[in-house]
Amino acid sequence: MAIAQKMLESESTLTSRYQTTIPQIVRKILGLDKNDKIKYTLNRDGSVLLSKLENKEEDPVLEQFLTFLANDISKNPHNLQAINFDLVQKAQSLAGGIEIDLNNSLSDEDE
Repeated sequence: MAIAQKMLESESTLTSRYQTTIPQIVRKILGLDKNDKIKYTLNRDGSVLLSKLENKEEDPVLEQFLTFLANDISKNPHNLQAINFDLVQKAQSLAGGIEIDLNNSLSDEDE
């Protein structure tokens, strides 16, 4: 890993409860707000990379499936095929006019 050039250096104090305040300039540069999560990446040289943890829900099963697909595509690119136009039209006719709000919770019946 290449050593990053030093852009900014700042300090804070560790309290008796092992807590610290992230300096204002660091919060501003990382775009941190109250209740945001932060990620610590510990490098082999002992340095620590602090970054904002984006709020994304990770699905370990989906991640494994996508990894499986990527590996399969790499090993067997000859199996890839373009999607059939008739199938696209059929899917569009079945789903046409349906509005989806990804922010709404599923009903008990749909879960």
